[in-house]
Amino acid sequence: MMPAIPLSVLDLSPIKQGSDARAALQESLDLARHVEALGYRRYWMAEHHNMPGIASAATAVAIAHVAGGTHSIRVGAGGIMLPNHAPLVVAEQFGTLASLFPDRIDLGVGRAPGTDPRTALALRRTGNAENFPQDVQALLAYLDDPAPDQAVRAIPGAGTKVPVWILGSSHFGAQLAAALGLPYAFASHFAPDDLSFAVQLYRQQFRPSRWLEKPYVMLGLNACLADTDADARLLFTSVQQAVVNLRSGQPGPLPPPLPGYEDRLEPRQAAMVGHVLRCAIVGGPDSAAAALSDFIAAHRPDELMVTSQIFDAAARRKSYGILAAIHAPGG
Repeated sequence: MMPAIPLSVLDLSPIKQGSDARAALQESLDLARHVEALGYRRYWMAEHHNMPGIASAATAVAIAHVAGGTHSIRVGAGGIMLPNHAPLVVAEQFGTLASLFPDRIDLGVGRAPGTDPRTALALRRTGNAENFPQDVQALLAYLDDPAPDQAVRAIPGAGTKVPVWILGSSHFGAQLAAALGLPYAFASHFAPDDLSFAVQLYRQQFRPSRWLEKPYVMLGLNACLADTDADARLLFTSVQQAVVNLRSGQPGPLPPPLPGYEDRLEPRQAAMVGHVLRCAIVGGPDSAAAALSDFIAAHRPDELMVTSQIFDAAARRKSYGILAAIHAPGG
C-alpha cells in the first residue's frame, strides 16, 4: 500500500500545434476545475518567456484567471523566476492575489531566467542569479508584517504571509531552502540528475523556522496515464517531441502524438529523452500504480507535483482522473 502523499498539478498551459494562447489558458482553467473536483491539493503555473508552446509567461495574471474560476484548490507559481523581477513587484503581485483569494495562493521562486539569454536581456532584468538569496529574503520581508519604521512596503502584500517555496534542480536551492527553513520543490520532471543528493542535503541541513518546523519536499513527476500501456506511450510522444525540439534549439507548440516516434529517434536523441524524462509514470492503471509506488519508495517525497504534457485536453483530464483513482490526491 502506498503512503498517503498529496498530489498537486504543475501546468505549463501548453499551446498546441494549430491552437493559440487563448485556448491554452481556457484549457488550463478547465483542467484546474477538474483536478479540484478530484481532490488535488495545488495547481501551479510556471514562468517561461519567448516559448511558443507555453502560455503562462504572465504568471500572476494566469494564476488570477485560474483562481477566479475555482473555489478551494490552492493556486500558485511553480515558479516565478526571481532574477527577472524586483522582489517588491512580486510581493505586490502575490499580495494582490492573496487579497483576492485568501489562504489559497502559493509562491514558488527559482533563480533561473526561464528563457534564453537574449530574452533575459529583453526583460530588462536589474538583478542576477547571484543575488537570489538576498532577493528571497527581501521578498519574505515584504510579505511579512511590516516594521513600524519600514519605509518601503508592499501594498497589497505586507502582512499576507504568502507561503514561499524554493524551487531548484541542484544543491544550491536545496541548501538555501534548508538555511531559510522553507519548503523545497525539486524539478525532477525535467532535471533529475541531482534529485537524490539535493533532497538528502536539504533534509540534513534544514533549520526550523517561523515558516516551517520540519523539512518538506515536493518532487516534480511526469505522468501520462491512459486505459492501456500502449495508449499512454502514444500520448507520451507529444512531450518527447517537445523535449527533442527544445534541446535542438527549435522550441515550438506542443505537437500531437506520433505513432512510432520512439523508434525513429537516433540513439543519441533517445538517450537524451530517456534521461530528461526518466522521472515519469507512463502506462495504464496497473503499470502506473507500480511505477508510482517505486518512485515514492525510492525518494520519500512529502508531496508530488504532477505535470502532464498531453495534446488532447480530454485525454489530459482523463490521465489525472486515472491517477486519482490509483492514489488519493488528498494524501
